[in-house]
Amino acid sequence: MHLFDAATRFYGGNAIVGGGLPLAVGLALAEKMQQHAGIAACFFGEGAVAEGEFHESLNLAELWRLPVLFVCENNLYAMGTRIERSESQPDIHIKAQSYNVPAEVVDGMDVVAVETAARRVCSAIRAGGGPALLECRTYRFRAHSMFDPQLYRERAEVEEWRHRDPIDRLDAWMREAGVLHDSDLLTIEAQAAAEIEQSVAFAEVGHWEPVAELARDVYAAEGAP
Repeated sequence: MHLFDAATRFYGGNAIVGGGLPLAVGLALAEKMQQHAGIAACFFGEGAVAEGEFHESLNLAELWRLPVLFVCENNLYAMGTRIERSESQPDIHIKAQSYNVPAEVVDGMDVVAVETAARRVCSAIRAGGGPALLECRTYRFRAHSMFDPQLYRERAEVEEWRHRDPIDRLDAWMREAGVLHDSDLLTIEAQAAAEIEQSVAFAEVGHWEPVAELARDVYAAEGAP
């Protein structure tokens, strides 16, 4: 959740629901003020739409015509609450349109459809069209956390969505297009397994941070502006 790497322009996750939205707007404002061609892309779930940051962020982004792409991963359940029980308007893209932010719905279980929509929308943003929102309608197969008994949904619903698994659909599409073969898939899976094993081994030989590190990066360095 708290991964961060400014060198790769990845500005981290956020433990606060909706907390990444205003940060993305700030990054987009910086891009515009510095006359850069970058776009701030912000990913959040439909649960964040109930937070004030969502509305404030979309309003300012459109008001200032900022280069930011809002991507809502609408998986129907904000932890354990179905969207219709918390939102009087469950269609997220309509909320965005109320702020004059161009928005559209895309099948979030279709990798190719998402890529196509994102490429088109980003071209419009870079052309000076201001912010945009993609509502990716998707689903999570597993529990929200290890403490989630999933009493809020039926198993049949989960199984129905599993038939639309995005990885399986991409696999089928790539095979049909002739860009993926069995040998390619075996190589990819072997590389992924090796990377996981290396990561686990690295973690297991790691050590606890010393107590002296507790305050590092918490306070500004002496003499900092």
